Amino acid sequence: MPPSVHDRAGAALAECDLDAKADAVVELLRAWNAGEVDWRAPDEPLVPVTAPGRPTAPVLVAPRQLAARRLGTPAGRVAGVHAIAHIEANAVNLALDAAHRFAGLPASYYGDWLSVAADEARHFGLLRTRLRDLGADYGDLPAHDGLWTMAVRTADDPLRRMALVPRVLEARGLDVSPGIIDRFRAAGDDATAAILEVILEEEVGHVATGSRWFSWLCAERGIDQEATFRTLLAEEGVRVSPPLNEAARLAAGFSAEELSALSG
Repeated sequence: MPPSVHDRAGAALAECDLDAKADAVVELLRAWNAGEVDWRAPDEPLVPVTAPGRPTAPVLVAPRQLAARRLGTPAGRVAGVHAIAHIEANAVNLALDAAHRFAGLPASYYGDWLSVAADEARHFGLLRTRLRDLGADYGDLPAHDGLWTMAVRTADDPLRRMALVPRVLEARGLDVSPGIIDRFRAAGDDATAAILEVILEEEVGHVATGSRWFSWLCAERGIDQEATFRTLLAEEGVRVSPPLNEAARLAAGFSAEELSALSG
């Protein structure tokens, strides 16, 4: 029997070395596309990885302990790129966990999230290279753990995961990225802005993947998609602050009605 996608994704998730993790993701996607990985639910209960493998740096602190990033200075640009690189490093783990943790879903679900993981690993690599161009490296500055906290809070249900990670946390990136790109360009850092434009374009597809599987899970359970999303936002106390990137969100699977409710 081929190795399980749950085991292979879990091993990549637990890897602490980020270069080795990226290599593992690329190889796993290759093996998946070649039909060398089994997607079926394991016979024994799945024992999920409880925490992602990470390097010893960056030091993780509370968000309020992070200094504001002023992109008009070289140090501020390094801090800004570092913060976004940290988001992408977490996004690799979140995509791997989506494939590793949740069993019994269609084969295409696992292929989708392995593809997202490979994209996120490439995004992280682009940003780490940019940090090195700026005379720094990932891990030089502290960072926070807010993204993985939501993964823990949604670990028991793929429907909650699809709603609250891709459609809340990652969708927020669609809203704020255009302004961040403009700030880097205004600071004369066209190289970073160009990387962020690539990431923004591809993140629309990642959020769309979350929207698609959220819709699929709602249909499978016979529940209304938009009402369920509103309920989950209320349960988590999530408020989405305008302005919204409506064009990107529509392309990522949000309905006009959802955007109206979020804007309100």
